[in-house]
Formats: sequence, structure tokens, C-alpha cells
Amino acid sequence: MKKLLVVAALIAVPCCAMAQDKEARIAVDALAWKENAAFPKGVQVVTLVGDPSKAGEVVVLRIKFPANFQMPPHTHPYSEVATLISGQVGTSQGEKFAKNGDMLKPGSLWVYPAKHAHYLWTGNEEAILQVQFVSPGGIDYINPADDPRKK
Repeated sequence: MKKLLVVAALIAVPCCAMAQDKEARIAVDALAWKENAAFPKGVQVVTLVGDPSKAGEVVVLRIKFPANFQMPPHTHPYSEVATLISGQVGTSQGEKFAKNGDMLKPGSLWVYPAKHAHYLWTGNEEAILQVQFVSPGGIDYINPADDPRKK
């Protein structure tokens, strides 16, 4: 756990430094949640900082997952720092979905390196996750049949 926090700090410090050239204040009431074609139906996303389509930008997203949801195994082209804002989630790594691990509570933080297969699931209530990364964004599903853009 200590190693995970050190890695998160090392990633977060440069990200914060790069993001300081613009001021950003976002009221929670002003969030405009939207479905995103790259995520399964029911998942909503809002971009708080940056542009995931532009290379080299610090991006902060919030992702709202419905209750009793399973996010299929996938990877990203970037390393991500994830913080649970509300609800409970379980998260694990690997190319096959299995509920391995305890449910995490709000305030929990984890880091997954770029191109690292992982997945998550929610409990009996919706969960909101905040994810930070350096763009470009992207998601690749391990099983192409899980990709909602191909349905």
C-alpha cells in the first residue's frame, strides 16, 4: 500500500504542476453528465479538466457507474490515478472478470499503469470515480465483443 501511495504521489505532482497554467473551479451542481459511446450503457462521464483528445494534456474525469454494474476488462494507453468519490467499488486486474477483492470505500485511491488490464464492479448503489491521466485518452476492451462502439 505504501508503494502504491508513493507511485500515486509521483504521478500526481507533475500532473498538478502542468495543470496550474489555467484556473479551474467546478461546482458539483454544474456537472453535465453524459453517456459516452466508449463505455457500456448506463455509465456517465464528465470532463472536469483538459481535453482527452489532445496529446499531452492533464485530464481529470469523473465517471458515474450504476448500481450492480460490471465494467469489463480493458486497458488504457495512459497510466491512471483513480479516486473513489462516492459509493463502493471493487477493482482488480487481469484479462478475465472475477470479483477478486474487497469493496473499496470513498476516498480510496489506486493506480494502474498504461496498457494494464483491469476491471471494476459496483455494489448496491451508484459509484462515482475520479480519474486523472495525461492524454490522449482511450479505452481498449480485452474482449472486442464487450466494446459498446462495436455494437
